[in-house]
Amino acid sequence: MTEYPALLLASKSESRRAMLGAAGIPFESWPADVDERALEAAMEDAEPAEVAQALAAAKAAAISRDHPGRLVLGSDSLVEVDGRRFDKPASRIEAAEHLRFFSGKTMRLHSAAALAVDGRIEWIGGDMASLRVRALSDEFIEGYLRAEWPAVAGCVGVFRIEGRGVQLFDAIIGDQFTVLGMPLLQVLAALRDREAIAA
Repeated sequence: MTEYPALLLASKSESRRAMLGAAGIPFESWPADVDERALEAAMEDAEPAEVAQALAAAKAAAISRDHPGRLVLGSDSLVEVDGRRFDKPASRIEAAEHLRFFSGKTMRLHSAAALAVDGRIEWIGGDMASLRVRALSDEFIEGYLRAEWPAVAGCVGVFRIEGRGVQLFDAIIGDQFTVLGMPLLQVLAALRDREAIAA
């Protein structure tokens, strides 16, 4: 049986680690130190999908430069509501502000992934899911954050779809893995194409 070198995941995201683990992909986690806010500011006029892909690529490239010859996976997600991009909430107060803004609107969640070797991007992909946020009362928002904070502090969109975050929505259109934060089916195809996992 062929032995494949473990993939390096340039992320500390629990959901991304869980996805790869459940899919049976051997990997090691090496979170990337990338100034995401600076990169986003430099791409202020870019489309959200482009920004998500650029962030994923920056993370993959950063880790791959420190691990010669290793295949590195970077991933990122970005939320857009009414043409406005949202980052992870910096505080519980900001999380509540985000949720009040999302209430009754459609959230577009852009998830991207990139593969890099020796600082060079080998592949990049992305997907988008639409999530319709129901009308959220202040009472619900307060109770939700009491239960979910600080677990959702690191979640763009202030939700974990595999937890209480599912209560934010009344409709979801898109791939479940994209909603979880990574276009996993595209990633698996790219890994097979590069013979990094069995075909």
